[in-house]
Amino acid sequence: MQFESWQALWHMAGHGPFVWSAYIIALCTLGAIIGMPLARNRRFLAEQRGIERRRAARAGGHSPEVS
Repeated sequence: MQFESWQALWHMAGHGPFVWSAYIIALCTLGAIIGMPLARNRRFLAEQRGIERRRAARAGGHSPEVS
């Protein structure tokens, strides 16, 4: 292992807070890049299902089952 202990890994000769905060910021950014479009897509699909249900109810028929 590169470091003698876990504490040395965490501290990294005084640079640890900067390195670990950069990792945390990068992971949060990647999570947002992946998560936000997925949430937006789910919301869009739910809105479209609602529109179709209202349209079918207005027409007096039943909407087809969507899975």
